[in-house]
Amino acid sequence: MELTPDEIERYRRHILLPEIGGAGQQRLKSARVLVIGAGGLGAPVLEYLAAAGVGTLGIVDDDVVSLSNLQRQVIHDTGTVGAAKTASARAAIARLNPTIRVLDYEERFSLPWARSHLPRFDLLIDGSDNFDTRYAAADAAAEARIPLVTGAVGRFDGSLTVLMPYAAAPDGTANPHYRDLFPEKPPEGLIPSCAETGVIGALTGVIGTLMAMEAIKLITGIGDPLVGRLLLYDSLTARFDTIRYKRRPVETGKA
Repeated sequence: MELTPDEIERYRRHILLPEIGGAGQQRLKSARVLVIGAGGLGAPVLEYLAAAGVGTLGIVDDDVVSLSNLQRQVIHDTGTVGAAKTASARAAIARLNPTIRVLDYEERFSLPWARSHLPRFDLLIDGSDNFDTRYAAADAAAEARIPLVTGAVGRFDGSLTVLMPYAAAPDGTANPHYRDLFPEKPPEGLIPSCAETGVIGALTGVIGTLMAMEAIKLITGIGDPLVGRLLLYDSLTARFDTIRYKRRPVETGKA
């Protein structure tokens, strides 16, 4: 997809980077990315990917904007309270970059839903706030054989990783699944939600922006994505840590 003169000017700071250049910007323009959730994590992801020139952005979210969202979900504003988050996000993206095609789905993400819609995308980003959706996103992306960028936040800390279990690492070993990192969903009620414990608003911006950066790396083919690595961030100490994880051996049962 060739860049127009206006796009060359808009993305000039990208094109000046030898690692991206015109070819990388064309890959961004051709990319089709589905984002789960237009909330705390989805907001910066959508804004930075739209600003970066990702040509098609899908948004799946069945919620509406509430006043308590605005402390962290910066893609929305006071005037959109009560509106569908997908519609509010679509309007904000149009103001930021009218060249972006937005597909909004005012629905809840699930594995059956993904089987009908995910084939039209080549990257999935999970900014959801519940374990059911996170596991469904991991299963859907693995089944569709597309990368998944997934992140989470709680109170003052956050994490993110990239999953490509259908592919192999440079040394030939199979990349890990989501369940190699989190084998089972925690029991209902064990981990309280942000609505119960609170979350610092700027934290979602930090983790969401890092998720957008991982997406740009995957689309343009630069750098080393967080495959097999869980990045942890503690906002109170301004500390980043990385945990490596691998594919678990398959247990064979006795006949």
